[in-house]
Amino acid sequence: FTLDSKKYLLPVAASEHGVLTDNYLNMNFALILVVFVITQILLFGFAYFYRHRKGKKAYFYPDNHKLELIWTAVPAVVLMGLIVYGLKLWTDITGPAPKDAMVIEIYGKQFDWTARYSGEDNTLGHSNFKMITDENPLGVDAADAAAKDDKITRELYLPVNTPVVLKIHSRDIIHSVYLPHLRSQMNAVPGMETQFHFIPTITTDSMKSITGNDKFSYILLCNKICGVAHYNMRMNVVVTSKEDFMKWYKDQPLVFAPATPAPAAPVADTTKMAEAVAPKA
Repeated sequence: FTLDSKKYLLPVAASEHGVLTDNYLNMNFALILVVFVITQILLFGFAYFYRHRKGKKAYFYPDNHKLELIWTAVPAVVLMGLIVYGLKLWTDITGPAPKDAMVIEIYGKQFDWTARYSGEDNTLGHSNFKMITDENPLGVDAADAAAKDDKITRELYLPVNTPVVLKIHSRDIIHSVYLPHLRSQMNAVPGMETQFHFIPTITTDSMKSITGNDKFSYILLCNKICGVAHYNMRMNVVVTSKEDFMKWYKDQPLVFAPATPAPAAPVADTTKMAEAVAPKA
């Protein structure tokens, strides 16, 4: 009997930085495995060769400064290398987003997510919780010109190989935007804006082929225990070609629908009126 553990793990990373973090994690696991094997060999080897035997007297060996220096310095140097590389990786991942990155707001509340796309100007309109109404659930300021082309959706579509920056907000308590396949996670904190940027590299259709699962779908989850319906706080995510993304995007509603012009008033037929008021011969 063999257990195929891969089916219980996430598939390959679907973002540029995800590949780097996966490689870093695998590097750590490989190092841990090597150290584990060496220490276990020494542990059982010493236990066997220096076991009690009749006629053998233990040699009193209180310390060895050279040996202690080696087993302290070597792990310290290795760990320092891992830490420095990890910090550099973290700094690169969480640094400023590219200037051409697509700006999308992810808005969380108990117990759902809403996405707001920044439109043609790639700038989100100002929002304020005091402006929240049933018709304006994100509290977007209608007087802000930047909000005129913002679009609101209940699913997240992303164009492949395009930088994306998520501007993250929460209405009520701390949530966490978690995109496991994109190896991205950032807390949504009430009263402040957090953000995370990434570049998706594998479309949903391609990932279906990679996983061999025709029903595969990317997903955005809340990774905080945020209440009784926490399990239901999820959003469908689709990574697609830029052309298909634009087709989808054109059909999405604006945050503020443009006012419908009032129908023109019918032109009155004044012929009969003129006849009625005209003096009779």
